[in-house]
Amino acid sequence: MSLEYALLGFLNYHPCTGYDLKKIFDTSVRHFWPADQSQIYRTLARLTEQGFAEMEKVPQEDRPDRKVYHITEAGRAELLKFLSGPPPMGEPRSASLIQVFFAGLLSDEEILAKFEGYAAIMRMILGQYDQVPEMIHPFQKEIPSPREHFFWLLTLDNGIRNMRANLEWAENVIEQIKSGHVPAK
Repeated sequence: MSLEYALLGFLNYHPCTGYDLKKIFDTSVRHFWPADQSQIYRTLARLTEQGFAEMEKVPQEDRPDRKVYHITEAGRAELLKFLSGPPPMGEPRSASLIQVFFAGLLSDEEILAKFEGYAAIMRMILGQYDQVPEMIHPFQKEIPSPREHFFWLLTLDNGIRNMRANLEWAENVIEQIKSGHVPAK
């Protein structure tokens, strides 16, 4: 559901093609809301059917026509309604925590390897988060609003804080396993 609002938010800045939106997603909100090209195109079609966006065909020589999407007044009203409403709260789901929950079936060595793998992934993600400000720099030139930039970077701060907390937790579990605090099978 939030993909629709993310697309409307980007279209509110300026008209875009589906390809442009994919590039924007990958360099701005991917750290908390990834979307693949097919999801974007399906959602754009749905937004157009609902009257929240309009598609304009722009003829090109030597290529197929470009499909440029524009937000409509109804789309802008829907976006503002979403933004001013209560935060959508979904049920938390975590496949990795399902693995942790049932990890008692594994040996200590297998569990240690799993948590060391988790920690390595979290460190890698934190490294990727360090690159996000550079990745959004072109959009800061395009949308020169310090207020918008402030809120963009708040999402990055949230991601960094959550990932650091998860890394701290994983490192604590690793220490517990290494120090023999895990009960025997």
